[in-house]
Amino acid sequence: MSRNVRVLAARSCFDVVDQGMSLSEVLPKAQAQLDNALDKALLQEICFGVMRYLPQLEAVCSQLMTKPLVKQLRPLQFLLYVGIYQLKFMRIPDHAAISETVDAARELKGQSLTKLINAVLRNVQRQPALFDFDTAADAVKFNHPGWLINALQQAYPARWQQILTANQQKAPLWLRVNRNKIHPTDYAAALTRAGIEYSRPIADLPAAIKLAQAQDVTTLPGYSDGWFSVQDGAAQYAAQLLLPDNGQHILDACCAPGGKTCHIVELAPQAELTALDKDPKRLLRVHDNLARLGLSAHVIAADAAEPDSWWQGQLFERILLDVPCSATGVIRRHPDIRWLRKKADIAALAELQQRILQQCWSLLAPGGILLYATCSVLPEENSAQIAQFLQQHSDARLDVLPQQTAEHPFGWQLLPGENDMDGFFYARLIKTATHSETV
Repeated sequence: MSRNVRVLAARSCFDVVDQGMSLSEVLPKAQAQLDNALDKALLQEICFGVMRYLPQLEAVCSQLMTKPLVKQLRPLQFLLYVGIYQLKFMRIPDHAAISETVDAARELKGQSLTKLINAVLRNVQRQPALFDFDTAADAVKFNHPGWLINALQQAYPARWQQILTANQQKAPLWLRVNRNKIHPTDYAAALTRAGIEYSRPIADLPAAIKLAQAQDVTTLPGYSDGWFSVQDGAAQYAAQLLLPDNGQHILDACCAPGGKTCHIVELAPQAELTALDKDPKRLLRVHDNLARLGLSAHVIAADAAEPDSWWQGQLFERILLDVPCSATGVIRRHPDIRWLRKKADIAALAELQQRILQQCWSLLAPGGILLYATCSVLPEENSAQIAQFLQQHSDARLDVLPQQTAEHPFGWQLLPGENDMDGFFYARLIKTATHSETV
């Protein structure tokens, strides 16, 4: 165990890039080794920053080293990225960033490399032109893997750079007020009394509040009383577009961590909601969220793609299908996604999404609504899925959403940064006949 922030940052980034682990998994464990809240925040800032600028950090190192550190020395290579990120992108004094990073090398058993690390960092300090990437390859210039840049160029020829730029921004903190506990206007007043700056920028999201600065949510007014949830504005549309009502039998498939589950119950407290997820561990978050907000739902560990193992035979009037996806719409919130996701993953995800959609459609009552949702910006996971499904099912009708445009006839595609929200896709399908027919 270590209490050194730079050591923990280097090891965490190594675990993500070289070991394929997510920051959501490794960062909380690393933060648990720190007692100071400021150190925990510093650790997160450094890890997120290295993930955002990894290609440029690698490129700078390649200009100053004959070859990168390999094998057992790889954590020290990431320590160099940690040091360079501090020098270039943080307000830590240069002398402190360099000395703290060199000291961390000793703890990482890199005593023999302290001179090298010190020399690299001092060269970065003295040569700002090292970060001139105007003529660099797109992968370096935009800090994204080449396959994803190519995919975005094909899907959004006029806006791909806008998406990549938005992905580099830090995501704001959005709240969703629990209207069963407090009116959004009253909660906004509570924030004002607490001296917390906010805005309510989205007219058709009356419970949405965006904070001017991110902060520890447990210190916000009413956290323990369940007055609000943390949920991006784009995700807050899901429950509203589902059109839930009291008395309905509703399915929230793939529900973890439960933000949308709770929102559905808030909108329709007397609905009979079944929330399921394949991963029992992730369901712990769902139970925690429901309990804090004072809500209840029937939560089960089950696979939405295999309803025979859990379905009790009663059709649902509403189904929210927030399917597993590439998460390419939430890269600004989870910057490690771009390094964890591979090109080959998309076809496998699309196959899984279509299978879940086909299986859950059979559980929907005639006249019922199925809302298909992803936090992806890739057409293969979004519009192409809906186009394929509609072609195969004569009992399915696309209910055009008010926000849809001619550019996306099969659903509503939000791009990262629009109204300062995440990238999301929604398509609302209505079942028009009793039996599904395959054309």
